[in-house]
Amino acid sequence: MDLKTLRALPSIRRRKPRKRVGRGPGSGHGKTAGRGHKGQGQRSGRRIMDYYEGGQMPLQRRMPKRGFSNARFGRVYTVINVRDLGRFPEGATVDRASLEAAGLLKQVRDGVKLLGDGELAVKGLTVRVERASRSAIAKIEALGGTVEQLHEPHRPRRPKVDWAAEARGQGKGKGRRKVEAEED
Repeated sequence: MDLKTLRALPSIRRRKPRKRVGRGPGSGHGKTAGRGHKGQGQRSGRRIMDYYEGGQMPLQRRMPKRGFSNARFGRVYTVINVRDLGRFPEGATVDRASLEAAGLLKQVRDGVKLLGDGELAVKGLTVRVERASRSAIAKIEALGGTVEQLHEPHRPRRPKVDWAAEARGQGKGKGRRKVEAEED
């Protein structure tokens, strides 16, 4: 037995030998080596992107770039239902650490949201999550428990600017300061 007589097990796929091109007309891949005649694909160092359309205006440039989407700023919560809390003992504190220990959380991005799907028989739970639905809060409080929502701080909105007042020098911006400076 030597290396050339070894055979792979039927369950293991054997490696396909690489295609040897440019080795004469008898190989079937001689002369142009499978690249055809002339053009970008025939040249060495070619690198054609998947979205290249042969010089035609590409799709990503034909699409209009208009509008705005809040999708980038949305929050993604990991969802837990009230029925999942049945595995905790009475009077337990349920937070992110205890949910992970119980195997209910795999990946948490922006927090945990508690929904009211299912029934709960455990009394006196203290639940600390980022968000909770009204029905979930009602079900837990009906059994003598409490829900603490750990709200993220909201980003304050910028106050609206009355641009006409700004132009007249009556607003809160630079125009008003100019008027005050002139009065002094």
